[in-house]
Amino acid sequence: MNVRIRRLGVALGVLYLLLFAQLNRVQFFGAERLQDNVNNSRGLVREFGRERGRMITADGVIVARSVEVGEPVDFVREYPEGELYAHISGYQSLNVASTGLEREFNDELAGSPIDQQFQTFADVFRDRDTTATLRLTLRHDVQEAARSALGDRNGSVVALDPRTGAIIAMWTWPSFDPNLIADPDGAAANDSYETLLADPDDPLLAKAFREVFFPGSTFKLVTASAGVESGVIGAFDPVFDVTDSYDPIPSGSPISNFAGSSCGGDLIEILRASCNTAFAEMGAEWIGPEQMVTAAEAFGFNHTPPIDLPNAAGSRFPTDFGAYLADVEFYRGAEDDPVEGDPGEGDEGEVDGGITLANGTVPVHENTARLAQASIGQNDVAATPLQMALVAAAIANEGLIMAPHVVGSQTAADGSVYDTTNPEVWRAAMSRGTAQVLHSAMINVAVNGTARNLAVPGLTVGGKTGTAQLGTDPPNSHAWIVGFAGPPGQPAEIAVAVIVEAQEGASEQTGGRVAAPIGRAVIEAYFSIN
Repeated sequence: MNVRIRRLGVALGVLYLLLFAQLNRVQFFGAERLQDNVNNSRGLVREFGRERGRMITADGVIVARSVEVGEPVDFVREYPEGELYAHISGYQSLNVASTGLEREFNDELAGSPIDQQFQTFADVFRDRDTTATLRLTLRHDVQEAARSALGDRNGSVVALDPRTGAIIAMWTWPSFDPNLIADPDGAAANDSYETLLADPDDPLLAKAFREVFFPGSTFKLVTASAGVESGVIGAFDPVFDVTDSYDPIPSGSPISNFAGSSCGGDLIEILRASCNTAFAEMGAEWIGPEQMVTAAEAFGFNHTPPIDLPNAAGSRFPTDFGAYLADVEFYRGAEDDPVEGDPGEGDEGEVDGGITLANGTVPVHENTARLAQASIGQNDVAATPLQMALVAAAIANEGLIMAPHVVGSQTAADGSVYDTTNPEVWRAAMSRGTAQVLHSAMINVAVNGTARNLAVPGLTVGGKTGTAQLGTDPPNSHAWIVGFAGPPGQPAEIAVAVIVEAQEGASEQTGGRVAAPIGRAVIEAYFSIN
């Protein structure tokens, strides 16, 4: 009898140990798998219903906050300004993945980092609010001005401080109300999300930094920078022929100016007139593919900008122009001797009875005609509005592009600072001397050229318009403006980029007529000009 009892006791002990081991395996080693299981909603509900820190603009307007409700969850996320900051704040939802700052700073907002939980030894023994408040760099008045000026036209506006990279305003229309997706009623939130997802205008997409567009003539600033940096283009030399058409080499369709107009001249003049023929020639025959790619990438093309928001899109510039064929001299060199005493513009001398061109050694590739198109912002060139704002910012900031950011600091519930975003150089786009040349040229465009509608009395304003033709009939185009502004004699304090999508017409004046007044309204709001 005692033997049987002992055997039973041993069996029960073994079963107990097995049960203990299984419970520990599930609790400690299988917890993460269970939490991530699609059928387990407890963790999702708990995360959704916990208290999180606020988001506040630079001028004190609440963008996001947690509101205590008690049922069916403890807290619900609220976005008091609705659509105005939706693409920046993002949303926290019970049904779909979070977006925007809610995603990028999830742990900080929820108070999860160790350094937020335990700032002093005393924090080990007390319960306190460890959530972080995000102090944004955006100004509410400038953001509202961007929304009002763009109106119900599809497009985006980006404004930033070129000295620091701080985003002052970033607006895209159409937008959406994040409160609908943050609804604790899962069915209602899901219906709202599906409706927005089905909208052909894609209001959920933050196009200001997540969508690329043809930049059109605003890209000529990059081409101009490449020319000056290479040493072959100056402010007043060479002087490009006045013409209405450019024939690419080695072959390709002619590139014309708008409405068959003629233009030419030095760099200052061709930027003022936004001359397609001159910039196509400049990129293809004076700069060449290698230096054009280098210059574009120095501005950030073919890279993703380091903004503190998720899923930013990289802008692009083509890098493959085929095999090398010959130098420009082979295609453009004169066969006859120059007239004595009249060597011709840009001529340096004679080689084998012909003229040696100043730009004669620029390599020509199979797809150099493609480079001519890319040099005026066409073909496979594409940029986000943020990227084009950074182009203007680089020119305003002596050639340096600062890392763009929307969060200035993270603060604790008692007002102490967890973390501060310090300005950092992202890229050196060009030398200070090149930036000075383009700075003056852009001011001339705003005073005497296509960007006159960007000018604000009492400020130093520089600009460049762009019209990216979409190949439709009748013609439609994206209207662009990029620029900067600051007090006379002082560094620019704001750089802007505006795109208004699919506007009627295809003239360079479209950017000046449609986009420039929006940029001016944003500049006026920043400087509190009524």
